[in-house]
Amino acid sequence: MTIRSSLCYYKLNYVLNMVHIYTILSTMDSLNGSKINHLLKSWPRGTVAVQSWLTQQGIYRQLSDVYRKSAWLEHIGNGAFKISGDNVDWTGGVWALQQQLSLRVHVGAKTSLELQGFGHFLPLGKGAQVWLFGAPGVRLPLWFSKYAWTDTVRYTTADLFGKEEKLGLEPRNMGTYSITISATERAILEALHLVPGQGSFEGTFHLMEGLTSLRPELLQMLLMQCRSIKVKRLFMYMADKCNHPWVSKLDLSKVNLGKGKRRVIKGGRFDSKYQITVPR
Repeated sequence: MTIRSSLCYYKLNYVLNMVHIYTILSTMDSLNGSKINHLLKSWPRGTVAVQSWLTQQGIYRQLSDVYRKSAWLEHIGNGAFKISGDNVDWTGGVWALQQQLSLRVHVGAKTSLELQGFGHFLPLGKGAQVWLFGAPGVRLPLWFSKYAWTDTVRYTTADLFGKEEKLGLEPRNMGTYSITISATERAILEALHLVPGQGSFEGTFHLMEGLTSLRPELLQMLLMQCRSIKVKRLFMYMADKCNHPWVSKLDLSKVNLGKGKRRVIKGGRFDSKYQITVPR
């Protein structure tokens, strides 16, 4: 082989290699492009995505970093992302907790009532206090608890209903996604669970006044399963005061109201019927 033919051979080989490399890179770009397009289609707007869910979509950690550096994604915490420029609030974070991480966490108490249109005199806008309830032992991931949500998120664990922990939970449509919240009947019991330490007696009573159409069948089951004597006595005290029509449909002979006195409000007056102290 002559020198000229050798040079031609190496030039041809170089060109072929470059074409091969270009083809590979183009294919990778195409695959990555199709992945990000698929991701954006399957990712509900206004929600958070965690890395474990992204991995299930074929977006491994290295590719997540590429998308973040390419301004497709934004970090909101360790292992959690949002679509760049997307407006995400705490409900979008709760969606990830429930749908992607399968945590036994739901929106409860006054927050659930507010989402359903009750308690309109209470703020559910910028700076509002949001209540999340979790099963005993369930901890929120740091990306959720450390993130600067517009509203103040309060989290508590409670074992109010024992083995029937899903009783009275229902989906709430938030537009592009839905989250699990307490039904009205369960939410008012959760609100009473927070009284008096983390919730006001007077504010909860005002909420009760607006609950004219509770479902007695569901309420009966919740009261029978509820493990808090304080909550059940407070509920019945307020229900009697409000004189709602559904009260007469409850069978209290099947509800354990416990024995003995309970001091709920320090320095309050004693109600002999339910044996609790209430505001004077």
